[in-house]
Amino acid sequence: MATAKATRAKRKAPATRKAPAAKKRSVRRAKSAPASSALKRAEQALAKAQKAVDAAKKSADAARKKVASAKAKADSSNKAADKNAATRARAAAAKANDKVKMLRANVSEAKVKVAAAKAEAKTKVAQAAVKDSVDAKAEQLAKKADADVKKALASFEARWRKKRKLADARKLKAAEKRLKARQKAAAKKTAAKLKAAERKAAAKAKALAKKAAAKAKVAERRAAAKAKAAERKATIKAKADERRAAAKAKRGAGKAKAAPKAKGPGRPRKAAAKRQAQ
Repeated sequence: MATAKATRAKRKAPATRKAPAAKKRSVRRAKSAPASSALKRAEQALAKAQKAVDAAKKSADAARKKVASAKAKADSSNKAADKNAATRARAAAAKANDKVKMLRANVSEAKVKVAAAKAEAKTKVAQAAVKDSVDAKAEQLAKKADADVKKALASFEARWRKKRKLADARKLKAAEKRLKARQKAAAKKTAAKLKAAERKAAAKAKALAKKAAAKAKVAERRAAAKAKAAERKATIKAKADERRAAAKAKRGAGKAKAAPKAKGPGRPRKAAAKRQAQ
């Protein structure tokens, strides 16, 4: 379209004299913005969270192996210690699995933060691209204007430049408006995606917290019941010990009562007294 306009202008304008050559304008191209400190921190946090998940997974795998070993030993043994060891191994494995789930939630949250940081960096790049596009459009329009002005009459040059400048200003304003609207729509779409990801991560974290609280409550009830049973058993044993002690004391008292008393010298008999008097 621009080529056709230039051709028509060339046919209409008489070549009386050449206008001075237009100065070339340099265009600053948009470059990828360097990674921001927020993005670096978010990526480091993500790597740290992923490393923690990997370590927790290794611990969970080791705990599962211990469960299998303890279960096999308990199945082949009638010892209570082996069965208790299997129970403890299962509890440790469940705890390790819960830790893996929690750390995975941390990874999801870190990924959301990385995405947010990337979106922010992308927005800055887009804003720079808008400015560069406007500058490029300005250069393009200026070059076209200079090419057309060269073909115009000298007396018409001043009026033509004034009118063309106004037209270019309107075109630049319209182009800037279109580019800004496009960039705003893209930013809105990215924000909506991030918001949805944040809601999803928050819901997942809430569910995990609720599950952990329920497990803790069940464990607390079990511990309370176990303590109560132990206390009841101790009370019963104490009462039995008291009864046995009382019975033993009663038997000792009966034996002491049945034993004969030792006789002392007492008073002398009458015959002995008479002999002593004679």
